[in-house]
Amino acid sequence: MNREAEYYSEPPSPDELRLRYLTVDEAMPKLERFLHDKYLEGFSQVKIIHGKGTGTLRLSVRRELGRHSLVRSFRQGENWEGGEGVTIVEFTDK
Repeated sequence: MNREAEYYSEPPSPDELRLRYLTVDEAMPKLERFLHDKYLEGFSQVKIIHGKGTGTLRLSVRRELGRHSLVRSFRQGENWEGGEGVTIVEFTDK
């Protein structure tokens, strides 16, 4: 069983990307592809699950979001959304 399957009991919803247990090098291409695909699919907002950990992945994800052309804004998840282990992304208008 893989690490993700051990943690999650349900498959991801269409608007979320799970990056927990990945290295920054593994996560960044997945993030780029996910943002592009979800923008084209018409989503206005998505959820990136990076976990809390040491903060390295969270910081790298947010750094990338801050310079991404499709991203209008992003914020830490509220407690009920996953808190600091989650980043909520709002896309620019088409």
